[in-house]
Order: sequence, then C-alpha cells, then structure tokens
Amino acid sequence: MTDSDVPMIRCVGAVVHDAEGRLLLVQRANDPGRGQWSLPGGRVEPGESDASAVARELREETGLEVLAGSLAGSVSRPAPQGVYLIFDYVARVVGGRLSAGDDASDVAWVDLVTFTDLDRRGLLVDQLAETLTGWQVLPRR
Repeated sequence: MTDSDVPMIRCVGAVVHDAEGRLLLVQRANDPGRGQWSLPGGRVEPGESDASAVARELREETGLEVLAGSLAGSVSRPAPQGVYLIFDYVARVVGGRLSAGDDASDVAWVDLVTFTDLDRRGLLVDQLAETLTGWQVLPRR
C-alpha cells in the first residue's frame, strides 16, 4: 500500500476557553486514547462543513453550543483504518450546559496548573501539550 492509498479521515476539534482562560477538555470514553484527556471533536460527516461538525461534536460531547472561528492548527494522527487529519478551530460558547456525553466520560474546564499536571502524569492524548504550546492556545491561567 502506498501513501496515496491510505484513507484520510477528516476530523475537527475545538479550542475553547472560558472567561477565566481555562481550556475545555474531554476525557475520552473510547479508543483511540480511552481515559486520556483531549480537545473535544470528531469526524466530519459527508456533506458537513467543518464549522457545522465542530458545533455538532461539541454539543454531543460537552452539552455546549459553540460557534467555530479561526483555524488554530491541524495535525495528523495514525488511525486503525488510515490517517486522521484533524483541523482544530478556536470556538466560543454561545449556550448549553456543560455535561459529558457521547464519546466523553468526563468534561472539564482546565487551568494551566491542572493541564500541566495531566501532562506530567501522562493523561493527555499524545502530543497535545506540545501542539497547543506551538499554537499558543494553552490555558491562560
């Protein structure tokens, strides 16, 4: 199989901060990364825009209504059936109530101290701290 034969699976995620500068994270209920903390997000459905996918995934995983804004950055990660191409957007909350759902076993607003502790304990998905540092979107407090 050549690189061009590998299925590319388009996904989206959201970088969301609250008024205190904390970052929204979900604890993954399923593989890949079961039990680890990550940005909320998931696959883009056929015919769906990235902005619509961000709104849907955030509603399903966190109970929050969000509006997607600018692209924070993108990453690729190996997937069992190909490669995930993940486009993470800065988003803002416009409604809803925080509640873990769908693929999330927990959801939380995380400050910088907590984020750093999760990273130190190996509880963040692979390369999340490095990626968010590079994009300059870590929790602000």
